[in-house]
Amino acid sequence: MIGSQSGAAEGDVARTRGAVEAALSGGDDALRDLDEVVTALEAMVRAAKAANAVELAEYIVEALSAALERPSEHDSHLRDLARRALAAHSMACRLHQGTPERLARWLLRLQTDHPEGPQVVLTEYAAALGLAGLECYQTLVRALCEELDVVEFGERPWFDRHRWAVLRMAEDLAEHLGDVDLHVAVLGKELSSGWNYLRIATVLQEAGRSEQVLEWVGRGLASIGWRGAAPRLVDVAVDECVRMGWFDRAVAMRMRVFSSQPGMDTYLRLRTVAEHCGRWADHRDEVINRLRADSTNLATNSLLVRVLLHDDQPDAAWQAALDNGCTDQVWAELARIRSASHPKDAIAVFRGLVEQELVKDNDHNEELVVELLAQLRTLFTRTGRQDAFNAYLDGVKGRHVADRQLLDELTKRGL
Repeated sequence: MIGSQSGAAEGDVARTRGAVEAALSGGDDALRDLDEVVTALEAMVRAAKAANAVELAEYIVEALSAALERPSEHDSHLRDLARRALAAHSMACRLHQGTPERLARWLLRLQTDHPEGPQVVLTEYAAALGLAGLECYQTLVRALCEELDVVEFGERPWFDRHRWAVLRMAEDLAEHLGDVDLHVAVLGKELSSGWNYLRIATVLQEAGRSEQVLEWVGRGLASIGWRGAAPRLVDVAVDECVRMGWFDRAVAMRMRVFSSQPGMDTYLRLRTVAEHCGRWADHRDEVINRLRADSTNLATNSLLVRVLLHDDQPDAAWQAALDNGCTDQVWAELARIRSASHPKDAIAVFRGLVEQELVKDNDHNEELVVELLAQLRTLFTRTGRQDAFNAYLDGVKGRHVADRQLLDELTKRGL
């Protein structure tokens, strides 16, 4: 093979091509022969036989890249050889100052014709390309990127070989140049979900471009209808607004998210930024009134109760729960808090929750029932009514004498 033929070391291009073609034909010793070819190429570059090495390396890289397009059990080995050949090519190009524009076009053609081939890293070719080559490469890549269609929100993403190759080249170019606009242009070709808008906003935030952050957040929120990734998009926008001193915009965005996705998390985020901006007193009543207006909705009233508890208004929370109800989880939370000042109210709540769980027959949660009964025992004891609790507990056991699992759980807790 070529590794043992001095003619190849002197630049016998035809012989090298023949060796590669023979090896890729699939003979028993194909991988060994290809190894020898690449090793000889690397030796040629080290020996500064660069003029011929560039031509040979390009042929070898293209041949191996084409081979990778055909699935094979030797893909991993072929990929490694192609990577080594490309590394030898980049070194040869640095040693031999050829035509920069020609190199730029070859790099572009390699990646578009053979996306499965070794990945070109532009920094490895910066010296050989120089300013003229890099400008040529930029012009070509930007033009290809601009031609790609945008995958709009809600559309199914697609990545054919050409599209994937162009986006990869453009992203590598943007990273090499530190070009934020190009990076955004690449990301802007894929807008199928709110998370794509978030990536763009984050890139712009890191670049300190506050106005563009808000522009892309606004586009994203308009596309997704304030659902899905909306809270994270708003997080980015609010951070920028606060940093720039645009406090009213920050609070308005938090209020919009809370209105579309009411929950304790969105409430706390709204309150945090409003307090930071000194605007909470202006907005708290608006929040409470919005929740009261929809208080017949169990989830909304449960949130109202939790908000009032968080705001250290336990009596108002209790009244809201009595007026329009709340979920069992919130009732239990409310009762635990109210037990300190109104143990009889808490006893009524816990007994109600126990009975509600027990009527589920075989579907009840024994651990929950036992936990509630343990809290009841504490409250009855505090109010000097241990006998009343014992009578109630005996009644529970009597009604569920056949429920061995419940009785076993009670025994474990000393009940």
